[in-house]
Amino acid sequence: MLCIRNAIIHTASNADPHVRSFTGDILMDKGKILEVGQNLACGKDCPERDASGLHAYPGFVEAHCHIGLDGTAIGYEGQDYNEYNDPVTPQLRAEDGINPFDPALREAAMAGVTCIGTGPGSSNAIGGTFAAIKTVGKRVDQMIVKAPVAMKCAFGENPKRCYKDHGISSRMTNAAVIREALMKALKYRQKQEAAGPDPLKAPAYDAKCEALLPVLDHQIPLKAHAHQANDIFTAIRIARQFCLDLTLEHVTEGHLVADELAKEDLPLAVGPTLTHASKFELQNKSWTTPGILAKAGCRVSIITDAPVIPLHYLPLCASFAHKAGMSKEDALLAITLNPARHLGIEDRVGSIEPGKDADLVLMDGSFLQVESRVKSVYLDGCDLMEN
Repeated sequence: MLCIRNAIIHTASNADPHVRSFTGDILMDKGKILEVGQNLACGKDCPERDASGLHAYPGFVEAHCHIGLDGTAIGYEGQDYNEYNDPVTPQLRAEDGINPFDPALREAAMAGVTCIGTGPGSSNAIGGTFAAIKTVGKRVDQMIVKAPVAMKCAFGENPKRCYKDHGISSRMTNAAVIREALMKALKYRQKQEAAGPDPLKAPAYDAKCEALLPVLDHQIPLKAHAHQANDIFTAIRIARQFCLDLTLEHVTEGHLVADELAKEDLPLAVGPTLTHASKFELQNKSWTTPGILAKAGCRVSIITDAPVIPLHYLPLCASFAHKAGMSKEDALLAITLNPARHLGIEDRVGSIEPGKDADLVLMDGSFLQVESRVKSVYLDGCDLMEN
């Protein structure tokens, strides 16, 4: 058990996500937050830490990256985030490729990024499933918060470029390939249901169709890579056709269609923005995008797409979005509660509330200030600065 006393607490909670802050205490035990308030009673044997003057934030959460699958300071032998032999690979699972000893994970953790959604890249029309993991551990099975959390699919330039010699030469073809895979999975499920308990009548096992069944059954959403506005709406069109849940990733031109996206009420992961516009579909990249979308009423997360932007710069990205017009409160939600909701793990992480994982960041200033230093990071109640 540990009681953190006199911290400036930013809860980012569902109950009142726009409470600016209050000075109080956080009681945690066995990796969970027990109580949050002022002048908490915790017993004479409970260790205490005086955090006077320090800001306490929930552990920061990244909704979309490829860390653990794209190795630090290594070439092809550490690149495990894309397949280049088949544009449709829903049967791939992030946890089968994640390397817990990748230095980028520890680096992110020490900057306060305690939980991430990581998985396949965007070369494939359908790439496989993402996993939500903590950023410290020796064995991925023990780091997982939830897996799978989503099925990656991609629209736009990437599948066209990577599979131009293998059947995908236009946006129309890319969309058709995704529809075909979903329709096959739908027919596969119908045959399974028609067969009932008789194994002799069941269709032959199909790993791709099996992997897509949780998407059809609303257990996980499609996680759609889409930068341009037209690609965003193609993803929405396909999800609507098959009655699927959907999250939108990158949303580079989201500010151009903010009113339409607000009507859709879908989780939006915006970024990476701290990079050069390296291709045509990024020509409208802007730090104003997260703030415009948030003001329109959208659920916005800010992402690094690490290693595109080093993961430990996630708070810096929120700072740039704030400088470009996003409110302080929305910027905090964009790297805490909103990405937790985006990944479907808000019951575990994303805010400082009783019952949630004891993932906390203590800083000597606002997370929006570049000069602010991380003083402690608690992951599941363990101070990483001491280990």
